[in-house]
Formats: sequence, structure tokens, C-alpha cells
Amino acid sequence: MEKIILTGDRPTGKLHLGHYVGSIKKRLEMQSLGDYSKMYVMIADSQALTDNFDNPDKIRDSIKEIILDYLAGGVDPKKVVFFIQSMIPELTEYTFYYLNLVSLARLERNPTVKSELTQKEFRNNIPMGFLCYPVSQAADITLFRATDIPVGVDQLPMLEQTNEIVRKFNSLYGSTLVECKALLPDNETCFRLPGTDGKNKMSKSLGNCIYLSDSEEELREKVRSMYTDPDHIKVSDPGKVEGNVVFTYLDAFADSESFKKYCNDYESLDELKKAYQKGGVGDMYIKKILFNILNEFLTPIRARRLEYQKDMNNVMEILKKGTEEARGVAKENLAKFKKALRIDYFD
Repeated sequence: MEKIILTGDRPTGKLHLGHYVGSIKKRLEMQSLGDYSKMYVMIADSQALTDNFDNPDKIRDSIKEIILDYLAGGVDPKKVVFFIQSMIPELTEYTFYYLNLVSLARLERNPTVKSELTQKEFRNNIPMGFLCYPVSQAADITLFRATDIPVGVDQLPMLEQTNEIVRKFNSLYGSTLVECKALLPDNETCFRLPGTDGKNKMSKSLGNCIYLSDSEEELREKVRSMYTDPDHIKVSDPGKVEGNVVFTYLDAFADSESFKKYCNDYESLDELKKAYQKGGVGDMYIKKILFNILNEFLTPIRARRLEYQKDMNNVMEILKKGTEEARGVAKENLAKFKKALRIDYFD
């Protein structure tokens, strides 16, 4: 069986470090291996409209920002097919048929949906498009017969629901669809990178993000304001590492080389943690180390973004050609799907 990767992001703003460690990093690893027959990156504008239907300009503008972030982050358009979700109408048709295979109660039990409904405070005004987006996501994955999905741990319930739909469809209509599996980050710290406030995951809507496009000064201010240990008032006070966002980010981004480069006083991150817990290490000290590591990481991304921005016509052409290629695959797979469903009446 072919190995196919598909992943995507909602165009509701620029991409941030949580996106990078949660899935983009894994995409970069996979594209360099060459083990996959096809790699797709979808800009999920239809899904983004489920809770931004009154602001389509936000989605339109964000599409350009996201494609720039992908390219600047290192995703190679020669190895990856970029496409826009709403320009593949076959996805809508898949979603429509899948709705017959899922109950309302099952959608409401989805942990990811429950969490996001609470966060967005819809109360009794939940848009059906939003409630049903796990079904739409199942369509995205199965239409392109994706087998491997780079995701953060919060998306695991979505893949579980996708595979439930696949199994139910195949039990009714024969072996037609393929199940998928998650590709999680290798570093468990990256499963769910918290926001700079330490209270929630990094989220554009919560304003606690470090963006891939942040300038050096923007990065400096965000690191400076990061949540640490509220009881660590004096440098001499013992400090807590657990729940301390600065150390969480150091776990995610510091390697042995970067640590040696930016921390002369301690030989390893573990040694720094022990010293902080004992007392004698200030918050500004650890924040300076983190800033230097993140700034080194983001500097080449900023540079590539500026280069791509010089020719936005070429950037949009990459997206247009990818969408055309994805549409061709979608038409072919929809025909097979309808044949299995026995609704290919005139063929």
C-alpha cells in the first residue's frame, strides 16, 4: 500500500512555534526521507470558516501568511503538494455522505470538539459546521487516501473518529477506504506546547503565541513576559521547573550544541534545572538563554520569508498548481468512492 502524508492548518492567522513542533518539524523529516509516494499540505479554509463565517477577509489574508510560513519553515514545494480545501468540491461530497455514518452524540463526545466548544463559548449557538468538522476532517484524510498524519496529541481523537468512519464504510460497502495513523513529535514536550502564559496550549485566539514570523524584538518581549514560577521572587529562592514555561520551551528547543553556545555556567539543561530548583538562578537568566536559542532558530526562517515575500505571484502560483493537482486526484478517488457506494448510475 502506498504511504501518503496529509496535514493541514486553519488559516486564521500566522503559524506559531506550536505548529512547528507539533507537525511542521515532522513534515520536514518525512520530506527528507523520501519514503512517501505523495505529501499533501492542505490550507483548511473551509474548516476555518465554521467559526469565522462573518469574517471571510480574515481567512483570505491568512492563506497568504500561512503559505509563506510553510515555505519559510522549509517545506519544499518540489516535494509537497499545497492546496486550498475549499477549492476541492469533492471534499464536500465526501463529508455529506459521511454524515450518514456518524451520530450527533458521537460528535459531541469527541474530546477535541468538547474542548474547543468550551474555549469558544458558543453555549447554545453552536454552528453545525463547527460541530461536524471532525467529519470534514475525515473527508480530507480519506479522499487523498492518506496513511500518515503529522499531528499534535490534541488531534488524536480526530484521527480515531476518522478511522471509525473508515471501518464503518468498509463494513457496509467493501474494502474501499484506508485507515490512517498519527505521526507524533519525537519529543513528548512538543505534544502540546503551552502558550507563553502557561495556562493553555499555544493558540492564536488566546494571544499567547510566538509566531514563526516574529521579529527579534517581538520575540524578546514575548520571552521576557513568559510565565515562570510566581513564588520565585528572589534569585536565591528555590524555583519550580514543572509548569515553568521557560523550561518547557528549553526542553523543546535546546540541544546540546545550542546550550553550550548560550549557557556558559552550566554543562547541561538538567544541571541548570537542578540549580534553579536549589536557588541561585534568576528568571531573567534562563529567559536570556531561551531567547538566544529561539532567535537562532527563527533567524533563517525570517530570512527565507523575506525572500519569498519579494515574489508573491510565484508563491500563489505554487498554491494554484498544487490545488489543480490535488483536484485531479480528488476527482479520480471520488469516482472509485461512488462506485463502492453504488451511486455511479450511468457508468
